[in-house]
Amino acid sequence: MIGMILCGGYGKRLRPMTLQVPKPLIELREGSDYTILDKQLFEFQVSGIKNVVLLAGYLGDKIEERYGSRYGDMQIGYVIEDQPLGTLNAIISGMDCVKGEDVIVRNGDVVADINLKDMIEHYHTSGMPAMMFITRMRSPYGIVELGESRIRSFREKPMLDYYINGGIYCLSADINLTDFRGGEPAGVGKPLNIENRVFPRLASEGNLGYYMEEGLFWTSVDTTKELEEVRKEYSNRVDKPWGFEKTPVSTEKYLIKELFIKRGYSTSHHMHKEKDETLYIISGTGSVLFDDHVEEFSRNDAIRIYPETPHTIQAIEDTTIHEVSTPHPDDTIRIEDFYPRLKKLKN
Repeated sequence: MIGMILCGGYGKRLRPMTLQVPKPLIELREGSDYTILDKQLFEFQVSGIKNVVLLAGYLGDKIEERYGSRYGDMQIGYVIEDQPLGTLNAIISGMDCVKGEDVIVRNGDVVADINLKDMIEHYHTSGMPAMMFITRMRSPYGIVELGESRIRSFREKPMLDYYINGGIYCLSADINLTDFRGGEPAGVGKPLNIENRVFPRLASEGNLGYYMEEGLFWTSVDTTKELEEVRKEYSNRVDKPWGFEKTPVSTEKYLIKELFIKRGYSTSHHMHKEKDETLYIISGTGSVLFDDHVEEFSRNDAIRIYPETPHTIQAIEDTTIHEVSTPHPDDTIRIEDFYPRLKKLKN
């Protein structure tokens, strides 16, 4: 399967920032040199994708200058439009470059903790020619809950019982997207978008599957408010090949980290020279693999890990762990790595 990323938009609602920087190259944490596109490419890489096509346009030369032809062990190609022709025409141009290959397409402004490897497997076993990642819609406003004649309570921006397009799609090479142009050639008339030209028809024909994950971080970075939300999330967060970690508490006496490990993933096999830690399982199931035994875990379990004890944390389900330890934040010795590493972020 080939990866594609739509990264040709103007980002008008993020100006003046996007006058010099294309939206996909906006930093997730200011001053970190870690961009939206870095995260997306890294997630493709750890999901087993070997080739990616960047569908660029506005300031596309800056994207090509940053990444060149490779990202780690992934090959990168480019389709750069002179003028915006819409997401449908951009994807058609990309698929023309990778004839005969299924593709997984991402919107270049979406920041999401999706398990791409799981979505790709789900697509391959579904038999569907197309699949869309969907996510629960969050109310942009607080809502009022009513009693019989009075206001009962307020809820601040809750998740609603509706799902929206999450901006990630798997598409079969057998879909002839040019059929959805309605006879209009590329570059004539207004831009054509896959969201309203292709997906409604596929859905009406029963040919559009879906993949969903509940409760994970997702946002489309269209406005300064949404960018602020992302940067708040990344203020103390570091992405990992297996998920992410946050450090909510770091003092001279103890350290607390929050680990999120995606279903089917595991940490490196590692040890700590000095750090003495206890893992408190907040949610999920899995196991800790020691050199001489295995300890399975589920919600509310606690596992003590002493210094100089090699171990791997393996998640069967999406797993959240609070790691409480002595204050040695950088005391990790990797014995065996199972994934490519993300470049170290600037503080």
